[in-house]
This record gives sequence, C-alpha cells and structure tokens, in this order.
Amino acid sequence: MIPGFASRRRFADLSEQEILALAISSEEDDAQIYRLYGERLRDDFPDSARVFDAMAAEEDTHRRRLIDLHAKRFGDVIPLIRREHVSGFYARRPVWLVESLGIDRIRSEAAGMERDAHRFYVRAAARSSDPATRKLLGDLAAAEAGHETRAEEISAEALGPEAREVEDERGRRQFVLTWVQPGLAGLMDGSVSTLAPIFAVAFATQDTWTTFLVGLAASVGAGISMGFTEAASDDGQLSGRGSPVKRGFASGIMTTVGGLGHALPYLIPDFRLATTIAIAVVFVELWAIAWIQNRFMDTPFWRASLQVVVGGALVLAAGVLIGSG
Repeated sequence: MIPGFASRRRFADLSEQEILALAISSEEDDAQIYRLYGERLRDDFPDSARVFDAMAAEEDTHRRRLIDLHAKRFGDVIPLIRREHVSGFYARRPVWLVESLGIDRIRSEAAGMERDAHRFYVRAAARSSDPATRKLLGDLAAAEAGHETRAEEISAEALGPEAREVEDERGRRQFVLTWVQPGLAGLMDGSVSTLAPIFAVAFATQDTWTTFLVGLAASVGAGISMGFTEAASDDGQLSGRGSPVKRGFASGIMTTVGGLGHALPYLIPDFRLATTIAIAVVFVELWAIAWIQNRFMDTPFWRASLQVVVGGALVLAAGVLIGSG
C-alpha cells in the first residue's frame, strides 16, 4: 500500500457539509496563489499583478458566499478538509515551480486553475440534494467557467495593448537573460572546449572506452565549473539577469550536455563508427548553437554559423592533429 493514500477519502464518499468545506478551503488556496502570483510579478509586471489581485478578490467573494451557506445549514464550525485529503482531487503546482517559468506560463496556469474549479463545482452540484446548496454550487460553476472571460476583461482593463506588449517583451528579455544566455554560453563551452581533448585522446589511443571516460570527466568537470562560475559572477541585482541559481543550473547543465553529446558515441566499441558518429554529432551541436544565437540573440545566421561552426571545426581539427601526432 502506498503511504499517504490509504487515509484519503473518495469524493463520492464526502457528505454535503464536507463538500462545502472542501470548496471553502479550495477557494482560500486559489486566492492565496493568485495573491502570490501578483506579489511576485509586481516589480517587473505591475499590470499583470493587478490582474491577479482582482482574481484573488473574486475568489474571496466565492469563499464568503460558501461560508455563509455553510453557517446557515451546518453552523459555524467548518470541517478541516483540503484537496490533499481527497483521492483523485485536482492538485495545484507549487508556486515556486510555476513562477520560475515566466509570465506566459503563469497566465496559462491560472487558466488551468479556473478549468479545474469549474469541473469540481459541476460535480459538487450534482451531488447536492439541497436546493440552495445546489443553486450556489451551480452558480459558482458558471462563474468559474466564465472566469477566463472575466480574466480577459480584467486584463483588458489593466493591460492595454501597449502595456501587454511591454510586459511580453520584458518577459522575453528576462527569459533570455536568465535561461537562454547562460545556457547558450554553457552549450558553446561544453561543445567546443571539450572537442580537442576528446578527439586528441581518441586518435592517440584509438580506445573507445578510455575516450568516453575522458569525455565524461571533461564534460562533468566543465559543467560544475561553469555552473559555479555563472552563479558566483553576478547576483542579478544590478544587472537584472535574474536568479544566480537558475543561471548557474542553466549554464552547468548545458555545458555538460554539450560535452557529452560527442562523448557518448564512444560507448560504441568500434572506433571508426564511434568517431564518425561523434563528428556528425559535433556538427549538429554547432549548427544548433548557431540557430539559438539567431533565434534568441538576434545574431544573423550567417555570422553565427561562421563564428561557431568554423571555430568549432578548427578546434576539432586541432584535437585530431594533436592526437594523430
């Protein structure tokens, strides 16, 4: 038996009082989530923050209506029942996980929250036999279904076309500074700097396992070094580049990936086949770097190709020549 699941209640087994209590706690949680979104966005996206403040206020209104109904039917003592107490009930993703993915992801998450709440109220209304309770739950289902439209109306009031465009551009810039730029630097370092040692060892020993071990060590070591260097070099407060931890992870992981790309083929015992695949992987990596530069850094593709592909080819040639000598 899986720990924690045995104590959960099935939704079908909840009483009407427990359904109301679950609705109250869910509205309270959603309002808090919207407030947290608003608070986290306030400095960089003040207009979107006001949208989430307004949505939190709407959830508070729903909660008060539910509490009033509960007091009328069952009294003032509300049972303690939350989402995690009900088997199969929808869950909310942690705020810290969603907020790190950017303004568009937060907006998408909010829309998903409204859809989940709508489905819950439809099911809850179907379970109720009391006319007043059924009416309120049905009204709230309709309200949640219309929240996407309401959110768009609130967004239109708080976010005019110009403000929305400014926020979207700011979000894109933040994404580039926090994730793309350090990740690209790591990918370039991992892909290019490990070429010479890996291919030098490969052609010097013609031993695929030794080459793989050298490539693995070089890639992991470079990833750790780049990650700590990126995180320690700038705390993001003055530069606006975002969390040093996020940038460190982006740089370190992509550095490791860049090196492992052309080290993994040497798990193949046949030296010629492994080397042919590794060289093909190198050129795929270099073209991918050129594409990322063009896509996110607005670097002309021909210039990025010249800088990255030609430079990488020279490093590769240097490694082969050194190993062959």
